[in-house]
This record gives sequence, structure tokens and C-alpha cells, in this order.
Amino acid sequence: MQPDIAQIWDWLDQVPDPEIPVISVVDLGIVRGVEWNGDTLEVAVTPTYSGCPATSIISLDIETAMIDRGVAKTRIKTQLSPPWTTDWLSDKGKAKLEDYGIAPPRPAGGPARCPRCKSQNVSRISQFGSTPCKAQWRCTDCLEPFDYFKCI
Repeated sequence: MQPDIAQIWDWLDQVPDPEIPVISVVDLGIVRGVEWNGDTLEVAVTPTYSGCPATSIISLDIETAMIDRGVAKTRIKTQLSPPWTTDWLSDKGKAKLEDYGIAPPRPAGGPARCPRCKSQNVSRISQFGSTPCKAQWRCTDCLEPFDYFKCI
């Protein structure tokens, strides 16, 4: 008996992003669709950018999670269009990023806010952070450096 699609989404919400393990692939907004095609589960995934090195690991993690729950056949479809955007991050995911110490993207590309003290007195150190989708910033109030998830 095939699990229903709602159950599959719940399971996918437990698959962590390999680069930011406090956020799920669902909260990250990269899982774009889930459907059964006969006895094969098809999961559409849009990487955060076309050259993302974590794409193959994410696919493997999704397949493993489904196998662990009894889904024998899973096919991951990479969907590049429309391209991923930070607008697809869930509110729950943004809160998890901030709790983890990564400033989530601000609406309309607004300035970063310190995830530790919540100050908006911040300055960009570098456009490049620990991964290509993040920039390095520093709070001028608490003096702590932090990653800022870039608006894409």
C-alpha cells in the first residue's frame, strides 16, 4: 500500500539540508512536487542554484529517507525552472535559520539583522560566506560575525 502524499511531505520535512542541518529540504523550499507514477514516487527538487554541490547528496538523502520508510522506488527529478528563490523559504525555516545563527533573507533584499542580538546595526564583511548562498556580516553592536542568507 502506498503512503499518501501528505505522509510523504511529512517525511520529507524530516530530511535535513546537508549544508544547514537545522532546516529541512521542505522548509528550504527546494522540494517542488511529490507524486506517484505507478509504483514509483517522483519528487521534484529545485536546487538553490544550478551548480549547488549539495544537490546529489540531497537526492541521496531523500531516496534513503523514503527507503527507510518502505518506499521501494523513488525517482528524483531535478527541476531548474522556475529557478529557486529565497521567497520559497518557509516562515518556520527562516525562524530555524535565525535560531541557528544565520540571518534569514530580508524582504525586498533589505539589510541583514543580527541573529544573536537582533540589531540592525550591521555591516557586510564579504559578499561570500561559508556557502555560495550566504554572505559574511558583522554586528556593530554585539561585534559577532554571522552568515546572512542572500536574497535570490
